[in-house]
Amino acid sequence: MPDVAEPEQLPVTQARAGEPAAWDALFRRYQLPLYVYVFELVRDEQAGLDLVQETFIAAVRHIGGLREDNKFGSWLFGIAHQKCIQVWRKRREILFDEIPEAADDFETGPDDLLIRQEQEAEFMNLLNQLPLPQRSVLLLHFVEEFSLEEIGRITETQLGTVKSRLHYAKKSLRKLLEVKNENAA
Repeated sequence: MPDVAEPEQLPVTQARAGEPAAWDALFRRYQLPLYVYVFELVRDEQAGLDLVQETFIAAVRHIGGLREDNKFGSWLFGIAHQKCIQVWRKRREILFDEIPEAADDFETGPDDLLIRQEQEAEFMNLLNQLPLPQRSVLLLHFVEEFSLEEIGRITETQLGTVKSRLHYAKKSLRKLLEVKNENAA
């Protein structure tokens, strides 16, 4: 019989008590997924790094307001989401047109790497055409694998709104893909 993974035990209680080792463990656990999410929204490497840092600073300051320790991840992503909204308001821009470069992959040939990079760039181009609320829900659900309820808490929207945004985001992506394929034919 296969082993079943135990739910992840995060040292949130210890972090609330101000233990540096607990904050270090939480930072190591959430640093990369948080950066990926933030970067996909702001499309700026330095701004993404700054926002992750600001998110953790805010988390340290406001950990006392977290009611359920097991909701730390969605709470943290919610802080990051609000930080991104602040950046968009300041810049009056939604996204930059940059596409992140794919990491080198030594197991595939150069042709495979070029094809994958092209496909990723095409997908990101389609994704960037969606309205911000739809793009955000797609990234949180499919990339970060948050439940719809957690996405509602992160984006401070009702569950029905999250479902609607996800539905319309998928529908819009399909339509954009059809148009792209028609134009390519």
